[in-house]
Amino acid sequence: MSSALKRSKQLSEPTVARLPIYQRITDEWIRRGNIRIDSDTLGQLAGVQSATVRRDLSGLGPLGTRGSGYECILLKSRIDEVLGLDKRYDIIVVGMGNLGRALVNSRNFLTGNARLVGVYDSDPAIVGTEVAGLVVRSIEEPLLPATVGVICTPAEFAQDVADRLVANNTHAMLNFAPKVVTVPIGTAVRYVDFSIELQILEYHLTNGTGPLGGGVLHTLGITAPGATANA
Repeated sequence: MSSALKRSKQLSEPTVARLPIYQRITDEWIRRGNIRIDSDTLGQLAGVQSATVRRDLSGLGPLGTRGSGYECILLKSRIDEVLGLDKRYDIIVVGMGNLGRALVNSRNFLTGNARLVGVYDSDPAIVGTEVAGLVVRSIEEPLLPATVGVICTPAEFAQDVADRLVANNTHAMLNFAPKVVTVPIGTAVRYVDFSIELQILEYHLTNGTGPLGGGVLHTLGITAPGATANA
């Protein structure tokens, strides 16, 4: 195991959550032909303070000479390594309604070496049809071996699906259902609840706090193609 991966165990949850944002910014910077990017630029594009960027990235091991910025290719490589994007992950998705279909058909759904191996539903009208190049299986069938299970079902079915995933030895879940599921120790669950995210945004709009100063989602889209990193 590399020193970067050893040190990544000490990263806080907020830092881990920001790493994919830094990764996307760095990818775009490389695409535009830039060689280096500094913490001020990363922070401006990510919507955080430059000190936060430096603190986050200090946990990834040595990334260059202080004061000269980060070498983009090295930074991307280190983030990829820490996030495990060099490993293979087999993913199954349960729930092929509108959300599930949109998710698996999105070109941004799978990253790194992640591979969609199975899609499931309980509706007889959907089972047997093809989605994202895969035949939809019945949820009553044994689940395929998978590293990650994605739950896109109505709330009332989420716990049953989580139980099936645990029984299938799938101990990492991404839950889009608006329900908190109970899982045993050793199982990781990440929740994606759009209503909660809207409430958080509404709080920031009402109180004038939080990420109201821009950030990667819009800034990278409007920055001139010839832009370069600060010296």
